[in-house]
Amino acid sequence: MQQPARSAADSHDMIEVRGARENNLASVSVDIPKRRLTVFTGVSGSGKSSLVFGTIAAESQRLINETYSAFLQSFMPNLSRPDVDSLRNLSAAIVVDQERMGANSRSTVGTATDAYAMLRIVFSRLGTPHVGGAGAFSFNLAEGMCPTCEGLGRVSDLDVDELVDRERSLNDGAIKVPNFAVDSWYWQSIVNSGLFDPDTKLQDYTPQQWEDFLHKPSTKIKVGSNNWTYEGLAVKVRRLYLTKDRESVQAHIRAFVDRAVTFTTCADCGGTRLNAAALASRIAGRNIAQCSAMQISDLAGFVRAIDDPSVAPLVGNLRDLLDSLVEIGLGYLSLDRESATLSGGEAQRVKMVRHLGSSLSDVTYVFDEPTVGLHPHDIARMNDLLLRLRDKGNTVLVVEHKPETIAIADHVVDLGPGAGTAGGRICFTGDVAGLRRSDTLTGRHLDHRVRLREHARRPSGRLPVRNADLHNLRDVDVDIPLGVLTVVTGVAGSGKSSLVHGSLHRRDGVVVVDQSPIRGSRRSNPATYTGLLDPIRTAFAKANGVKAALFSANSEGACPTCKGIGLVYTDLAMMAGVASVCEQCEGRRFTDEVLTYRLRGRNISEVLAMSATQARDFFPGGAARAILDRLVDVGLGYLTLGQPLNTLSGGERQRLKLAIRMADSGSTYVLDEPTTGLHLADVDQLLALLDRLVDAGNTVVVIEHHQAVMAHADWLIDLGPGAGHDGGRIVFTGTPADLVAHGDTLTARHLREYVAR
Repeated sequence: MQQPARSAADSHDMIEVRGARENNLASVSVDIPKRRLTVFTGVSGSGKSSLVFGTIAAESQRLINETYSAFLQSFMPNLSRPDVDSLRNLSAAIVVDQERMGANSRSTVGTATDAYAMLRIVFSRLGTPHVGGAGAFSFNLAEGMCPTCEGLGRVSDLDVDELVDRERSLNDGAIKVPNFAVDSWYWQSIVNSGLFDPDTKLQDYTPQQWEDFLHKPSTKIKVGSNNWTYEGLAVKVRRLYLTKDRESVQAHIRAFVDRAVTFTTCADCGGTRLNAAALASRIAGRNIAQCSAMQISDLAGFVRAIDDPSVAPLVGNLRDLLDSLVEIGLGYLSLDRESATLSGGEAQRVKMVRHLGSSLSDVTYVFDEPTVGLHPHDIARMNDLLLRLRDKGNTVLVVEHKPETIAIADHVVDLGPGAGTAGGRICFTGDVAGLRRSDTLTGRHLDHRVRLREHARRPSGRLPVRNADLHNLRDVDVDIPLGVLTVVTGVAGSGKSSLVHGSLHRRDGVVVVDQSPIRGSRRSNPATYTGLLDPIRTAFAKANGVKAALFSANSEGACPTCKGIGLVYTDLAMMAGVASVCEQCEGRRFTDEVLTYRLRGRNISEVLAMSATQARDFFPGGAARAILDRLVDVGLGYLTLGQPLNTLSGGERQRLKLAIRMADSGSTYVLDEPTTGLHLADVDQLLALLDRLVDAGNTVVVIEHHQAVMAHADWLIDLGPGAGHDGGRIVFTGTPADLVAHGDTLTARHLREYVAR
């Protein structure tokens, strides 16, 4: 799209992008107004993230990093220059994304927002009895942490009966731990120690043998002429499996750890993480742990009542921070909530709070779907916060699909017209009124509404949930109808996930597709993750009379120079490293020999470069076609088979998981906000997919805020009326038509407005 010519006087008020080619961008040139709110729209895969995050934000952050010394740069992540001809008038970019806040159990909402640090100072000044400085109230410092659990609030233990079968001997396979089967290396290290008779049942061991078997520390033992290093089974299991990041181990080992490890609340500190001295100090009858456990909306009231002039400025800042958390829709959280348990949307809003009180201006804030996880009632508050950031003199760039947020934009950039190779171009730039008049896909769907079902399906039975009390649920009793599409809704923090995941997760026949991230390296791609590569390799091997392993970039066929990645990463010592296309294979990932083998005229690299839609035509039947059909069904037809998983958006990753789980033999599907990342035009396709699942005899339960999905449901379960301790109750069950006609909940009000437009 042609950009209007600009005078030199006003050119500095525009971020000028010229010739952007990152990922699928087709040499995009666009001007983006500074100190305005610009929303980027377009279907999934159209290039929004490539333009906003991969080009504008990435180059801003790279240029900032270059201002540091070479020594400091060596400790920073390596950022390569985006593929763009020129970028002018950039300001410092702060990315507020949906990445979860890590799995560090020492990080909480309080530590992540600095609210706990402020609270510690207040207690060090006003708490009675006085126990010391702010560090005396920190569970991450030796002076404040509980010595028993070392500030974690819980202690772990191994369930011995998950490790062994006491009624068997070592020779009979008494050890149930993965990789400890009879004759395995680990098994031999125990049997050949000479400490135990391998034919004696474990239940017949003497107390000393039992202690040695489980808990003996690593010890050198001489058996005949051999020297063995022996360590007890529990000691070895802890070393092998419990000291590693959970996601880095194989699935069957993760499942074993989940069974074998039990976490119990630390008896000495009661789960508060703090030592006795810290817990003894109080303000107005409450200690710091009790304050941290309070719902933030209640804690704000407690802090407001502190009027000691010696801490007045600090209390004022703490009060403003807590009020911001409430305003952004997180008042139902507590400061002691572990950061790792927050959803992507919650994590993004926690990060956002840090910037609301900032004195910086003329900064570029970049948001990735800030409305994810928000009820329509909460979206209005989020919009107000985006406008507040803009009104402080900042440039706000938002990638978004929700029409409520598009509506408040000063400027819109619409990318498309399609996804993948069919996208990457500017379809429209201008104001919202102009977008509405345009003939783009976004413009045509901006006012699109899904109508209420005229005839709801009749359930084939009921799935009873009784006395559900997880988190804030108030002994909830509810029946989930079988054989229909049920949508569970309510404001953020009302108890939706607690009800659905807490009650259905481990039931037989239930297939859960949640928002937990996919763990994949740059070697992982849709073909490897879905199992599609196996039938593709088999087809190539059969057609050419060679081994299937040749057609894996992680195995024999990999280019020896780049090890099958297609890129060579060069370490420049003190300077940022550079990723360049491998000169040996020219990015094709395979050896020259492998690329000579063809299947219907295409080599393996060319097949992996196909989109799922293209590949579906190439593989007209068999296992490959079945997987490709599912990828297209969930709206991922534009993804190329070899695209690295770490380049996919959150919505794309969730739909990829859905495509895999659709092959499971389950009768009840549980989906958690499947509209995440979906364009307005793609929601209809998702609804058609949900209908197909139900019409095939399945039950579908969806946690969702999108009114289109609510309107399309057969049955609604609405939780509330508010969040946290103001929620956790069923406030409505029935058809969407009943809710619109007779409901008086927040959901009823917004759904009524939606269908009336």
